[in-house]
Amino acid sequence: MDIMDIKEIQKLLPHRYPFLLVDRVIDIEPGTRAVGIKNVTINEEFFQGHFPGHPIMPGVLIIEALAQLAGILAFRSGVKDAKSVYFLSIEKAKFRKPVVPGDQLRLEVNVLQQRGTVWKFSGNALVEEKVAAEAEFTAMLTEREI
Repeated sequence: MDIMDIKEIQKLLPHRYPFLLVDRVIDIEPGTRAVGIKNVTINEEFFQGHFPGHPIMPGVLIIEALAQLAGILAFRSGVKDAKSVYFLSIEKAKFRKPVVPGDQLRLEVNVLQQRGTVWKFSGNALVEEKVAAEAEFTAMLTEREI
């Protein structure tokens, strides 16, 4: 079992508040899978304008959180010289239940395929063991910095 706190995550990902969407990594199996946590609070910037009075986390940010966890997994899988991860595609995205302030997202990503610097992942975001969102996505690791 491998655990990463926010300081370790910030060493790998270029994202910063309000766009760093993974708070903790609770499990990594390099080259295979990772599990992370995103605590959703009312203080999130996006709640100011996304359904005021009935705040719901935007689905695209849930998918972004999954993609960030996938980037961590790729970096921790021994990829050498990679500095950045770029989204290439999102497929089969489904949003099953709203994510609201107070929820804790359990993010789970699995490697479906890896060819050179291109990785394909599947991901699920769960709240209380129920799927809130799911998707397959492809990303490329590159030596270029963002």
